[in-house]
Amino acid sequence: MRRLLLIAFVVGAPIAKAAERSGERMNVLFIIADDLRTELGCYGSEIAQTPCLDRFADRGVRFDRAYCQFPLCNPSRSSMLTGRRPTEVGVLGNRTWFGATCSDAVSLPKHFRHHGYRTLRSGKVFHGGIDDTAAWDEGGEERYFGEGATAQPPDESVRGPDGRLLGKDERSDRIVVLPGDGSQTREHRIADRAIAYLREASEHDADEPFLLMCGFNKPHSPLEAPQAYFDRFDLDSIPLPSDYEPRPTVPEGFPAGSIRRSNADLFIGRDSTPEAAREMIRAYLASSAWMDYNAGRVLDALEESGLAESTIVVFWGDHGYQLGEKGKWSKAGSLWEQGLRVPTILYDPRAAGNGRACPRVVQTLDFYATLCDLCELPTPDGVEGRSLAPFLDDPDTPSEEPAYSVWSEDGKHVTGVALRTEHWRYAEFFGRGAGKMLTDPVADPAETVNLANDPAHAELVARFSRMARDYATWWLPAEAAP
Repeated sequence: MRRLLLIAFVVGAPIAKAAERSGERMNVLFIIADDLRTELGCYGSEIAQTPCLDRFADRGVRFDRAYCQFPLCNPSRSSMLTGRRPTEVGVLGNRTWFGATCSDAVSLPKHFRHHGYRTLRSGKVFHGGIDDTAAWDEGGEERYFGEGATAQPPDESVRGPDGRLLGKDERSDRIVVLPGDGSQTREHRIADRAIAYLREASEHDADEPFLLMCGFNKPHSPLEAPQAYFDRFDLDSIPLPSDYEPRPTVPEGFPAGSIRRSNADLFIGRDSTPEAAREMIRAYLASSAWMDYNAGRVLDALEESGLAESTIVVFWGDHGYQLGEKGKWSKAGSLWEQGLRVPTILYDPRAAGNGRACPRVVQTLDFYATLCDLCELPTPDGVEGRSLAPFLDDPDTPSEEPAYSVWSEDGKHVTGVALRTEHWRYAEFFGRGAGKMLTDPVADPAETVNLANDPAHAELVARFSRMARDYATWWLPAEAAP
């Protein structure tokens, strides 16, 4: 019977030793959600309806302080899938293919394929129109962005119920009720395909291990779900954030660069109202619940396949999201806690830490090295990050390594750098809206007070500033040079 590894979080050395003792190679299954912040029941949300992932978190190790390297789909995924920081792989926007900017980088699926794994893809893994086609045995697509692209961009003409051609902003800034039970829609089909791969694996006894990556599109806008998922939430009971604003608003005492002037996903070019904000939050919750249901179908299929006891399962969200905090309704440009903190859960049946939460700061950048460690593969040159395996056996393993994240307004320069420790969040902005911010998310979870100019923290701010600038060396705007 094949071994299966389901990856959505992190793995490490103690687990790799167990695999070595068994003499069997592990398979990998990686489940990804798009635009999913830590708005899940297992992360303490009082309004989310995510029973499938909550049950999964009860079985595995939940990472409470996991952070992405860039609050945007393609740069975040490219960083994770190459094991390199965004500035190292050279991807700072949604239309850049990593192969054109960093030709020596070997993607995670391609690395596994080179080492005898059968690589399978269902749904969104890299980004729309961007794929590492040669990395997959099944499920790869021709890309239409980047050097050597052969496919053409899809027709983006979308019309509303009245037949009017919708602009790009109108297409994304929508709430959509899917017909019936949603079984004929894209999200359901992504799960169907992953389930078919699992069933095929259970029916064949083969020596060839596999890597299966399953990427769901929700809750990315447009916010979609069948009506039954909207009905789970009482609109009048949905609370607004304590720092809700009708439009993007820089909090007093913070640098202008900390909040972009306009939203990129929801309430584009228009103000929200408390009533409209609650409608949008309900739609986000419904869309998340719909994704949870389909992720649960894949997890149930794993149990039914007979592979569960020989499978490591990972669930990951590619970046965070703001739902009206400080008037922001998107992820783009958010170096705040909500924009960078990501849900990360990993289950390995052999791990001693299952059923517990890990309080240590970890990064998306760590996944590549972790999987190589777990599966006893060599780690390619240039891969950064560390193996997170020790946290699976002992989630309280001491660690003082911070997480770094960056943002770029022009796709060419780093205009913001953030670093997160277990106690502090620091961010520095360059170019327009330059300035520094230091918050204490422990004492001030809404991040409403900027401590960067407090003399009591001058030494800390100076140290963090050096760290931030060193991280983005050569990518800062000219005016940001010391």
